[in-house]
Order: sequence, then C-alpha cells, then structure tokens
Amino acid sequence: MPVRQIIRIDEAKCMGCGQCIIDCAEGALKIVEGKVKLVGEIYCDGLGACLRGCPTGALTIEEREAQAFDEAAVENLLADRASSAGDREEPMPCGCPGSAMRAFDPEPPGGAPTELCEPSALSHWPVQLMLIPPGADFLDGADLLICADCVPFAVPNFHTRFLDGRAVLVGCPKLDDAGHYRQKLEAIFAAASPRSITVLRMEVPCCGGLAQIVTEARDAAVPDCPLDIRGVRIQDGTLLE
Repeated sequence: MPVRQIIRIDEAKCMGCGQCIIDCAEGALKIVEGKVKLVGEIYCDGLGACLRGCPTGALTIEEREAQAFDEAAVENLLADRASSAGDREEPMPCGCPGSAMRAFDPEPPGGAPTELCEPSALSHWPVQLMLIPPGADFLDGADLLICADCVPFAVPNFHTRFLDGRAVLVGCPKLDDAGHYRQKLEAIFAAASPRSITVLRMEVPCCGGLAQIVTEARDAAVPDCPLDIRGVRIQDGTLLE
C-alpha cells in the first residue's frame, strides 16, 4: 500500500458532534456509537477539510500506509447515499397515520381554562424534519423556526416565546444524518421561500452543527432570507448573547 496522508481520529477527544461529517465532501466519516469513524481509507483524500470545524481537536492528518484514495468509489458512495435519502421521502409502507400532515389553527388565548398553563401555538403536524416534505403547504412563505430537539424542554413558555406565528421543524444532526439534513433544508428553503428563518440551538458544541447546516442551506437556496441564530442555556433556558 502507498504511504500517504490520511485522517487520524482520537476517539478520547471526539464528542460525536458530527461537524467533521458536514465538512467532509467525500462522505468518508460517520458516527458510530457516539464517535466519528472512518468509513474506509479509499474515501479519505487526506486534505483535511474535516479538521477545520472540530471543536476538540480530535482530528489530525498523519502520514502512513493506507489504501489509495479512490475518486470513483467516492462518487458511488455519495450517489448511494443520495438515493437512500430519496427513499426516506417515500410514504411508509404501513401508511402510519401518525406521520400524516395536518394544519390547524392554534388555540387562541383567552379560551376556556384547561390544565394547560398556556395555549398551544403549534400550527401543523408533523414537526420532525425527517418527516416534513419540502412542498408542505404550511411551510410556504412562513416564518420558520428550526429547533434542536432539546430546546422545548429547556425553554420555559416555549410556545408563546418562540413558536407563536412560526412553522417549526425539529431535529438533531448528532442523531440523524447531517448530510441529509443539509439537502432536505436546502430543498425546503427553495420550495417554500420562507419569510424568515430562526434557529434555536442548545449551548453544547455538538448543537452548533445545526446552525451551520441551516446557514449553508440558506446561503445556497435563499441567501437574502433573514436568518437569526439563538443559543439556549441548558440550566435555565435563557438566551445566550
């Protein structure tokens, strides 16, 4: 095997944020059990683009014996992933009614008292990014709120503070395919032409991937759309400056 430059991963430093996966155009990296792994030596070009966003310095470039970089194999890998991502957009064979799209008017304030301390501001279903198609009517020209999974649990009065008047998309790029998120959001932005985009992310570094994914998708599809990225403190749900 040739001696060449290739990625080295220090798993003790890796926090599984997935930022390197976003930065690697060849698709050479993936998250396995919370740590980034090299898919295969033939997919790594050794140029080190994945190093730039790593918050812990877990990635370095070393020179050692490794299989030669195979550009054709990379193209096949990316094509297979794109095809798989497209397959996820198809309706599930079981026809699960829980993922069926619905739009409804939020409960207006001042209604009859209930066990809820505040009225719901949710205006559509589903809310998970993986389940919402780019052409959903409730996204068209909307003020979009793209929210990390954990945010509603940390933010008091989430509905009245952030959800009211917005269409929400919820996800976590650490748990799902960050590359698919990027493609999905770009398609949503292009189809919906949103009025504005707000991102709510937790203060933990791994949540920064969500902000970058949204920014890249916005820049590619609707670069003039206003974008506001807000961090949320874990302990008390306050917004970070």
